[in-house]
Amino acid sequence: MASTDKHETLDPVFANAVNNKLTPEQKIKDLKNVIQATKTGMLTSRDKSGYLHARAMTPASPQSETQLNLFFIANSASHKFDELDNDSHVNVSFYNEKTTDWASFAGIAKISHDREEIKKYWSPMFAGYFGDLGDGVHKGDVNDPRVTLIEVVPEEIEYWVSRHGVIGRTVEVAAAAVTGKGHAPGELRVISKEEIQLTQGLHAK
Repeated sequence: MASTDKHETLDPVFANAVNNKLTPEQKIKDLKNVIQATKTGMLTSRDKSGYLHARAMTPASPQSETQLNLFFIANSASHKFDELDNDSHVNVSFYNEKTTDWASFAGIAKISHDREEIKKYWSPMFAGYFGDLGDGVHKGDVNDPRVTLIEVVPEEIEYWVSRHGVIGRTVEVAAAAVTGKGHAPGELRVISKEEIQLTQGLHAK
C-alpha cells in the first residue's frame, strides 16, 4: 500500500494516467492497435555479465484476436539464444513515434524447434534473414535447422495510449506547467498476470 500511496501522491501524472476501469477485452483491443501500428518491437535479454541487450524484431502474425503471447522467428546461431539460455526473463517493447503510444511486455521466453509449430508462423519473407549456405541443409527455408521459434509468454503488460495529437499534447502540457498541476496526456493501462491467464484460458497454479 505504501508504494501505491507514494505513486499517487508524488507522481500525479501517474495517478491521473492510470485507467483501471476497462475490461480485459477493451484493453487487449487497444493494445493490439498499438502493436499493429508499430509493427517492430525491441526484444531485450540479459547476458552472463548482467548486461541488457536489445534488438529490433517483428513478431509473427497472431493466430487469434485474443493472443497475447508474442512469437518471433529467429536464427538459433545468434547471440540472443545464449542470453535466453542464461536468463529466460525478457522484455519486448513497442513505440510509435508519431503518437507516442507504447507497449511493454515483461515475460518469459520459450524456445521451440518444433517444425509444425514453426510453420504456423513462418513467412517466405523470413528466408531473407537466413540465406542459403549452399550445403543442402541450411537453405534458409522453414526446414532449415537454424530457424527457431521464440515465444514470449507475458506475465505483465503495460501500455500507453495518447489522448491527442502532437499539438494537442503540447498545449495540455504547457497549460499544466502554468497551473502547476501534473497532467497526463494519455492513459496508462496494465494487463495483469491474472487477466492474461484468464484471457488465454489458463489457470494460475
